[in-house]
Amino acid sequence: MALFYYWKYMEEIPKTKLELLAPARNLMVGKLAVMAGADAIYFAGPSFGARQSAGNSIDDLQKMTDFAHLFGVKVYLVLNTILFDEEISQAQKIAQQAFEVGVDAYIVQDWGLVNAGLPPLPIFASTQMDNRTPEHVAFLEELGFKRAILARELSLDQIKKIKTAAPKIELESFVSGALCVSYSGRCYFSQASLGRSANRGACAQICRQQFTLRDSQGQIMAHNKFLLSLKDLNLGAKLDDLIASGVTSFKIEGRLKDGAYVANLVSYFRQELDKIIAQDSRYQRASLGKVFPSFIPDPAKTFNRGFTEYNITGKIKGSVASLDSQKSLGKFIGKIKKSGRGWLVLDREHKLKNGDGICYLDKNGDLAGAYANAIKDDRILLHRHEEAPVGAELYCNQDLTFEKAATGGVHRAIALNLKVEEKKGEIIVTATDEQLLKTSVSLGVGEVAEKPEAAELATKESLAKLGETIFYCQEIELKWKQAKFFSRAALNEARRELVAKLLLLREKSYTREESVLKKSEAKYYLKEADFNFNVSNDFSRRFWEEHGVNIKEDALELQMRKGKKPLGKVLMTSKHCLKREFGYCPKNEKAKSGLREPLSLEREGKRYPLRFDCRKCQMEVLDWE
Repeated sequence: MALFYYWKYMEEIPKTKLELLAPARNLMVGKLAVMAGADAIYFAGPSFGARQSAGNSIDDLQKMTDFAHLFGVKVYLVLNTILFDEEISQAQKIAQQAFEVGVDAYIVQDWGLVNAGLPPLPIFASTQMDNRTPEHVAFLEELGFKRAILARELSLDQIKKIKTAAPKIELESFVSGALCVSYSGRCYFSQASLGRSANRGACAQICRQQFTLRDSQGQIMAHNKFLLSLKDLNLGAKLDDLIASGVTSFKIEGRLKDGAYVANLVSYFRQELDKIIAQDSRYQRASLGKVFPSFIPDPAKTFNRGFTEYNITGKIKGSVASLDSQKSLGKFIGKIKKSGRGWLVLDREHKLKNGDGICYLDKNGDLAGAYANAIKDDRILLHRHEEAPVGAELYCNQDLTFEKAATGGVHRAIALNLKVEEKKGEIIVTATDEQLLKTSVSLGVGEVAEKPEAAELATKESLAKLGETIFYCQEIELKWKQAKFFSRAALNEARRELVAKLLLLREKSYTREESVLKKSEAKYYLKEADFNFNVSNDFSRRFWEEHGVNIKEDALELQMRKGKKPLGKVLMTSKHCLKREFGYCPKNEKAKSGLREPLSLEREGKRYPLRFDCRKCQMEVLDWE
């Protein structure tokens, strides 16, 4: 009896929905993400989406929401840039248009846009809002933000503390993709150097360029290396830990990535989350449908610079920088055993095919790329004639067969249960989907089947042919008194009518949450703010003043717009530390000694001083001297 009440109690506890959130640069990639198993999509409108080359029309936003909502998949509009005064009304207009076409939430960075007012949808605090302290996220919760998108640098312990301080707000964490070397929202390198603001969607990715590292005596510690270019994040092995820490949305980075990348990563994380959900009754998926992948996902087979778990355990392990290249390495396939002009042999078996892309470090330590022109016996014939160094590691960074399988090998469908029964002399077919939406069509009276078994088989086969639709047949139940014969044409027409009626029901049944930020007099935990608060408009300034913060400086973008220079400013604040990277971390018992500080970076004749805060384990890059 006690066991019965325990299970009854467990059934009544609301399950926590775990959301897999996918990027989409355009409508095609967004649909691929849905079909691969995403529970939500983040998608930009015409502008203000933090990636100037990944904007979309309102018409495509409409198509994206219409398609996604059929599967219960949500669509979040990205409005995560800072705005100048004259842009506020334009951003509000895009938000209103997006509201009208059905988006489910807004992802925002600019406090002024929040203060100016948005249509009544949940608001998510973009990671560019610098969401990395319990006090800050608690403030977001007090204001009524639905979700905080956490900084990538946080450890599990830090996430737990945030959840304790702000138990009601949803927490979203990046689990895959490119890592910005600076705390998001606090990188000004591109703006200061080229007038291209990362906070306004125009980052020039200077961090992905080569730098030289010098000590205080001018001695070179590293020459022309990608010192600020980090490996890519992969927290596939930490999903359980993230859930236990309070995270419920798991985000894949990549709004500039292609369809193969998105389909591959979504398929991989879909499988990993589904394993957790299958083993723990406290959790459930956040959308509908079953995914039928026809390929084996592998994060290493699409764009990556090598992988790291970064600071998730609270201690960075190994090198997190991709020092030799900022480009994609792909998947390791072996070491070069023999080589000559235009050919090489690996030390193990491989599955390279004609046209695949490969790469390796050449004799100068630079990343060299080539295509496999042909595979003859054990030799890989290349399109280039340089001789590859023996012993070098070889990677496949473009697997054409895999990419084709990824983009064409994802399918998602919603389960249908079909019942064929006789009512008042008519044969009625009823379809019920996963949400218990139900519709029926009549097959008519029919003829008594001369061959009952054949008639039943034909009925089941025809009604179950749902392959070109968003449904699949989970079960068919025949409940007639005696088998009836219907032509294939009649059965096919009934199936098509059922599908059309169910699609209409699904379109009408989708509901979204609507909410308005409450007026709060909560005071922020800091009293003064410099340019790192990114105040670029009057609405933002008034917001902070209302919450007890004295704005001492405008956003750097606004200062430079008015002709001021960024001299002496901190251009970048990073968890990545070059002292640690080169073995000089004072917290490491085995650290090397004799480091001559201060250190500096050099690029294109400019010198950028480095400053280290070892207590906080962070490094600052200052404007050039």
